[in-house]
Formats: sequence, C-alpha cells, structure tokens
Amino acid sequence: MTVKIGVILGTTRTKSLGAKLFRYLQKTVSTADVTYTWIDLKDYPLPFYDHEETPLSEPIQGLAAAEQKWLDVLAAQDGYVFLSPEYDHAITGVLKNALDFVGPETAGKPVQIVTYSKYSDGGMLAAMSFVGILQMLKMMVLPSPVLLWNAEPNFQDDGTLVATAPNSDHFAARLESAFDELQHYAQIMKDHPYSAK
Repeated sequence: MTVKIGVILGTTRTKSLGAKLFRYLQKTVSTADVTYTWIDLKDYPLPFYDHEETPLSEPIQGLAAAEQKWLDVLAAQDGYVFLSPEYDHAITGVLKNALDFVGPETAGKPVQIVTYSKYSDGGMLAAMSFVGILQMLKMMVLPSPVLLWNAEPNFQDDGTLVATAPNSDHFAARLESAFDELQHYAQIMKDHPYSAK
C-alpha cells in the first residue's frame, strides 16, 4: 500500500541553502511505494498564531484559507521530513509559527529531521531544539537526525549535487537512507495505527 510523505521546507528565505537542498530532493527522491508532497512554506503565508484555542486541546475556529490549507496538507500525509537551518541554536521562526497551528493532524506519525548549515555543526542545535516540539505534537521522531555540515558548496541553485564537493557522497547516501527509514516506519504505522485508550 502506498504511503504519503510530506517534505517540508522550513525556511522562506529567497536564496537559501535549504531551497537548493529541497530542489535536490525533488529531483532525486523517487520510490514506487511512496507519494511525496513537496511543501514549501512560501506557499502557506501564515500569520502569527492568534487564535484563542489551543490546537492540541480543541479545534481552531475561524481558520483563514492559508491556515486550513496548511493543516489539510499535513493531515493528508502518513509521515514527514522537515528541513530546517539553524537560527540562533533553534529552528526558524516561520517553521515554529507554522507548527503552532498544528493539533491532531500529525499525531502518531513518524518524522525525520534534516538540518543543514554552511558551518561545521550541520545545524545540530536546531535538530536538538526540534525534538521536543515534535514530541509535544505527538509525532514519532526518528532517532537519528540528518545533519548536513559545511554544505554550502554541495548544492547548486537548481538542486544539482556537486559531485566533487567534500562530503557529497556521504550526504547523498545519508539522505537516501533516511528517506528509506522513514518510509519503513510510515508504512508500519499506517498499517497499524496507534490509538490511545
């Protein structure tokens, strides 16, 4: 049975390393048993969260069109890959705000964290900050985040991986492995969903 995996670009910067990585994945990730949805936060212009309701406790009333579109696309997936740079030792503000709208749409579904940086830490602190947020949303966080370090030279604007750049072979293999692992758990959890008693 085909599983649906949403790949979310967690930055809206016009010229970002994440956009290059996103395009690389769009060009290279393909699996017969997976339908990928490529989710760019630029296509979901969300305001700062200002509803009275707490999404994990009660449905949000009066959702704007972009807010409903965001929640609908998340609800339609069986698993997720989140791509984020590191901003001040955390994920981006635009991604955190988008997650503030989320309630039951992602609960019980697996998620793979991918962080990247032009520096040597690969966005490690962003990945660490992300875990608690995703767990609060009752997502099943895979144990090994993908950290892409010193990655600025590795990806061209059109998403081409620069074969001669340091670590390109490792990045390609690590990303492929991470997507395979996520597919495995997404299939299991779709076939055997957990329901709290």
